[in-house]
Amino acid sequence: MAVRGGGSGGAPRPHRTAGKPTGVITRGTTNPNRLRRVDRWIAAEHARLLRAADDPLVVDLGYGASPVTTLEFLRRLRGVRPDVEMVGIEIDPERVAAARPYEEPGLSFVRGGFEVPVPGRRPALVRAFNVLRQYGEDDVAHAWSVMCARLAPGGLLVEGTCDEPGRLAAWLAVGPDARPRSLTLAARLAALERPSALAERLPKALIHRNVPGEPVHAFLAAFDRAWDTYAPLGALGARQRWAAAVAALAADWPVRTTPSRARGGEVTVDWAAVAPRG
Repeated sequence: MAVRGGGSGGAPRPHRTAGKPTGVITRGTTNPNRLRRVDRWIAAEHARLLRAADDPLVVDLGYGASPVTTLEFLRRLRGVRPDVEMVGIEIDPERVAAARPYEEPGLSFVRGGFEVPVPGRRPALVRAFNVLRQYGEDDVAHAWSVMCARLAPGGLLVEGTCDEPGRLAAWLAVGPDARPRSLTLAARLAALERPSALAERLPKALIHRNVPGEPVHAFLAAFDRAWDTYAPLGALGARQRWAAAVAALAADWPVRTTPSRARGGEVTVDWAAVAPRG
């Protein structure tokens, strides 16, 4: 369900009319391995959530014109919990019909939107990637609240965006109360010039806040300074340089990332440190 809309530019807002899914269709572009960074983060950082779930149901909301990233997501999560069930949700009935031949035990595709139509069940986790990108900033909280209302107790919404090859990505972990907990940035380090290049992939709740005076702008600026400080480590590889910059950030920012995950090109920071002002 690639969707679009916006409260502030005249574009459609998230809506639902009687009997119809919540959301609006867009182009639904996707590519194999586009979401590998967020998939691996979920599998590593939230393995306990999946293993503890009474009902190991995961929803891939808005998989796009091809179900390839849903199939990859399921394979990666089954490495954590073999009995994970996956439901891919798309608002376009033609996309659902095209995905149906890929169904197998524990994998199905249904038409729907933010309302997460899985009757009688509450997913442990919902991944909604490149779904809110074209909505207005004012619409984001409502979309979160609708999706999070469907989560199981203790469940998680992972909402974010990435570029088409999946080399630059950013996402939020959002709890059942529809409040974000953390922001994660992830990059293919061999092609990265500066950490602030990730600004163009910030989730909708933050992308317009990357301006002086906003916390996320200050965070990215601090990251660039740390990156510059450890430029000599670039001779040893971008992984070492990124990891050293993340460690330096942790002196002043509530960074959650372990050294091993930092070397893989990730950094996770508490939402409270980067949340928009006002």
